[in-house]
Formats: sequence, C-alpha cells, structure tokens
Amino acid sequence: MSPISLFFLALAMSTDAFAVAIGKGSSLHKPRFLEALRTGLIFGVIEAMTPIIGWGIGQVALQFVKNWDHWIAFGLLLALGLHMIWNGLRHDDEVEEKASQHSFFILAVTAFATSIDAMAVGVGLAFVNVNILVAAAAIGLATLVMVTLGVMLGRVLGAVVGKRAEIVGGIVLMLVGATILYEHLMGAA
Repeated sequence: MSPISLFFLALAMSTDAFAVAIGKGSSLHKPRFLEALRTGLIFGVIEAMTPIIGWGIGQVALQFVKNWDHWIAFGLLLALGLHMIWNGLRHDDEVEEKASQHSFFILAVTAFATSIDAMAVGVGLAFVNVNILVAAAAIGLATLVMVTLGVMLGRVLGAVVGKRAEIVGGIVLMLVGATILYEHLMGAA
C-alpha cells in the first residue's frame, strides 16, 4: 500500500469519529482543549487497536484465500464505504439528551462503536502488503487529531458537518479499495 493510500485510509477511518466528536463537542458548554485532547486520545488509542485485531483475524484466514485476497479487501472497503455513506444520508429522528460531562466509559464505548469499521479494514489489510503497526499508528494519530478538532469545532459547526464528513469518509474508503484492486490487477498484468 502506498503512503498516499495509507494517508487517505487513515483519514477515512477517522471521519466517523470526527462526526461523533462534533456531536460530543456541541453537547459540552465551551469545551476546553484538554477535554478535547482527552477525548481524542481515548478515540485514537481505541481506533489504533482495532485494525490490529482485525489484521490478526485476517492473517488466520489469509492462507485460505490467497488467490482472491485483493477482491476481499476491495469488497470490505466498498461495503464499509457504502455503509458510511448510508449513515451520512440517513435522517436521525431521535433527539439525544445533552450531557453536561463525558465520562471515560461513555467515551470508550463510543470510540469502540466508531472503530468497528477499522477492525474490518484491519481484516482487509491482512490481504495486502502493509505494515499493520504503521497503518494502525496512522489511523490512531489521524483519529486523535480529527477527534480533538471535532470536539473543539462542535459548538460552532454542530451536526450539519458531521453527516457530510461521514459521506466523504465513505467515498474515500471506496476509492482506497478501488486503488488496492487496481494496483493488484495492474501488477498481475
């Protein structure tokens, strides 16, 4: 995987967390930078761990699917991208009750919920030539930065940008999947 593809993958993986962080930031009264950084660290660490777990699962399956691994990676990223776009376009009828303060447990559970897609991406990364520790660190760092910014921007931007960020992230994931497939098919030719 090229460094550019890795950059866009990390960026795409952090967009759903960014969307959630905007919501978290908008529910706080004038969030301070330290609260935003704390939230970013929690999300970043969890988001960095999940692709490694997924990669481990993918490594076990690798020996069984070696001849069509690039198609699996493409399919997973395409499905995740479409899911993110669907979530971005979906109208939420529920109104969430605003919290006055975010506990570690609530932030950790939310971070894990937004990182399930990173675990699936980790499975897909097991089928391509990538250093999973570098990929996980890039995803974690991108998430740390995006969530910290999202919390700080939350009061100003509100929920409108959150949905659009998820749509863009889904498109980027599909493009990364298409790039993996293209690079494999061109390498085989």
